[in-house]
Amino acid sequence: MSGRFVVVGAGTMGLGIAYVAAGAGYAVELVEVDPARGAEAVRRLGELWDRGVQRGKLTEEAATANRARVTLRAGLVEVAEGADVIVEAVPERLDLKRGVLREAESRRPVLLGSNTSSIPIAELAAGLDRPADFVGLHFFNPVWAMALLEVVVGPATAPQTTEAAVALAARLGKDPVVVRDMPGFATSRLGVTLGLEAIRMVADQVASPADIDKAMVLGYRHPIGPLELTDLVGLDVRLDIARTLQAAYGDRFAPPPLLVEMVAAGKLGKKSGQGFYTWKDGRKK
Repeated sequence: MSGRFVVVGAGTMGLGIAYVAAGAGYAVELVEVDPARGAEAVRRLGELWDRGVQRGKLTEEAATANRARVTLRAGLVEVAEGADVIVEAVPERLDLKRGVLREAESRRPVLLGSNTSSIPIAELAAGLDRPADFVGLHFFNPVWAMALLEVVVGPATAPQTTEAAVALAARLGKDPVVVRDMPGFATSRLGVTLGLEAIRMVADQVASPADIDKAMVLGYRHPIGPLELTDLVGLDVRLDIARTLQAAYGDRFAPPPLLVEMVAAGKLGKKSGQGFYTWKDGRKK
């Protein structure tokens, strides 16, 4: 199989999406305006493929082929028209995403998607000329390990676009759920609720972050605790999502002061090396 898959944004989610798209045989163009972040994403992708070979999950030939499929682009202007898929994975800010999506649409992809985890698809589609071709494609971190893909159907999304998104999920090795367009969709409303309450419990000194997480892993069979997951997602991302949901649903989603303080202090989780846990070389200490 071949085809072109464009990912806009080389942060945690963008590089993960690029990883699975390359593994599915797409020629991947990873668009990142920050040269340092782009270079780090390419380095990180190589590290992931090396690790896959070391663990016996990939052959050396497959890893080499995947590397060759990824091209770094400095902007969407460098992307030729007619890609099979363009997915934006930039930070959770409405104006930023709208601008990126309008530029991405000008490259005339067959399928245009947003990896938003909370912003309504109808709001993101404002200003698009072809909203029928636009759909939410909410991946989960780490993208290479998480099977779920949340397909969010906006009010203008055409049935054939939804079908194409479900087919894309299958090619990427993902198991899709199709949800109606509401702030937070299905997963973020539930996941953020748990994460925010866990942060309040830390602030109230109910237990240590490690013990709160352990309680959910052992008591409720969650694969990972809500505070470690917050570190992986990024505390700044969680804060943006909480504020979006607070605006939509009220103060039950108000971000805890501790979360606001930690983000202001630059404690963003794994990507900064410090969150509810300390991280070094990509591993929790």
